[in-house]
Amino acid sequence: MASGTALIYDEEMTTHKLLWSDPICDIEVPERLSSSYEQLRSYQLVERCVHVPAREGSEEEILLVHSLEHLEVAKSTQTMNEEELKRVSENYDAFFFHPSTFHCARLAVGATLQLVDAVMSGKVRNGMALVRPPGHHSQRNAANGFCLFNNVAIAAEYAKLKYGLQRILIVDWDVHHGQGTQYIFEEDPRFEGFFFFFNASVSHTFQVGMGNSDYLAAFFHVLLPMAFEFDPELVIVSSGYDSGIGDPEGQMNATPEVFSHLTHFLMQLANGKLCVILEGGYHLKSLGESVCMTVKTLLGDPVPQITGEMAPCLSAVESIQNVRAAHKPYWKWLAYEGKSPFCFVLYLEIWGFIFVLTNLLLLLLKDAEGNDFFSAVLGFILPVAYSYQPNLTVIAVGPNRSLGISGISLLVALLQGLAESRIFAVIEDTEISLMQSVAKALLGASTPPFGIYVPPTQEKVNKIKALRDQFQQEWKMLQCSGKLSDFIFNSYIL
Repeated sequence: MASGTALIYDEEMTTHKLLWSDPICDIEVPERLSSSYEQLRSYQLVERCVHVPAREGSEEEILLVHSLEHLEVAKSTQTMNEEELKRVSENYDAFFFHPSTFHCARLAVGATLQLVDAVMSGKVRNGMALVRPPGHHSQRNAANGFCLFNNVAIAAEYAKLKYGLQRILIVDWDVHHGQGTQYIFEEDPRFEGFFFFFNASVSHTFQVGMGNSDYLAAFFHVLLPMAFEFDPELVIVSSGYDSGIGDPEGQMNATPEVFSHLTHFLMQLANGKLCVILEGGYHLKSLGESVCMTVKTLLGDPVPQITGEMAPCLSAVESIQNVRAAHKPYWKWLAYEGKSPFCFVLYLEIWGFIFVLTNLLLLLLKDAEGNDFFSAVLGFILPVAYSYQPNLTVIAVGPNRSLGISGISLLVALLQGLAESRIFAVIEDTEISLMQSVAKALLGASTPPFGIYVPPTQEKVNKIKALRDQFQQEWKMLQCSGKLSDFIFNSYIL
């Protein structure tokens, strides 16, 4: 099994910079890259990662998703003077050319593909590419929003062709809608099953000030259930951090710690094959801390505790319902809108001691069958557990369990996002393979594929509905119904 985390960075990508005054583009500075790398060095994370060198993406690789005309325009800027560069840049929305831009953009493409190769070949388990210029706004025939070539779209097409992959999940958690990725695959006549379920356009999304609980609620109630049902062979993240606290673009309140949790969840998919590619992020301190949190999680470090009230705002709840309603016809887990099957017995207790004050979340799993696991854990247990914010997580597995080894291992892995990864498994079972699998999960090993999603029975649907109705006022993260709206993430399934 592959281990290790790749980190790709090339200082050459900092030579792309704005040569004239432009109030829209002046936030896209070389320091976005260099300061993030220096922050990684200060946390001593660079030496813990596997160094993978960047390379220039070839013209053939760029043409996997871009037009020849777009490539030729970009090439022509290498010998232009400042006035010519400015004139060409004005043909695009929020983009600027520098004589080194074409070289830097090719490095960004090549670095992304190097990461895909490292992960798919088994050299590493996962990794992050610090690239610039970013890519998710760039379209087949146009630069846009600081982006020249669509690094992630190229990577997805590259992985499909080179490794024969059938299912690639792209998660874009940048605060801005990655319309370039959407348009590239929507317009491709060879592509079937394009899936886009979060509209992240700033003018149509969450209100200003959204925070950690809103992001987590979206993952619990929309992204993760769809992702597990899809069962991807590779996950690629368009990792923008402009939703981070302090960022002038997003004006959101997501703290760096939440990106650790989002990364942790995605690591449970595709046997751990996860490629994280830098997109936006314009508050240097917030960006650097968020990058570090992401890399620490990729390396397997304990996931930090999230503080503050775990209660998504009304706008987030409405947005989640909008997404669920729009995709109800296409996903089995949504067959019963707003009603996820639940078949576990759940106990929540607070044990108070005079000298030892420990908040304990005790989860006792019983009578779990098949893929009911996903709806139970993602739709109920995780939202309640994150609302509770325990200091210790205990999982008790009884001798008469019906939940399989893969389900128990995945549960252990998912719950490691709680309590700074302090987790204690009590197993009343002598099956060696079960204990080995749980031990591997505790050590951060990739969880095995869970299998094909099986729809729930009506009886189990009714059980979870009753539980949700009973507990959602007390545990706000259970709320996932409301009026129609839009949402902040965008995701694509290839």
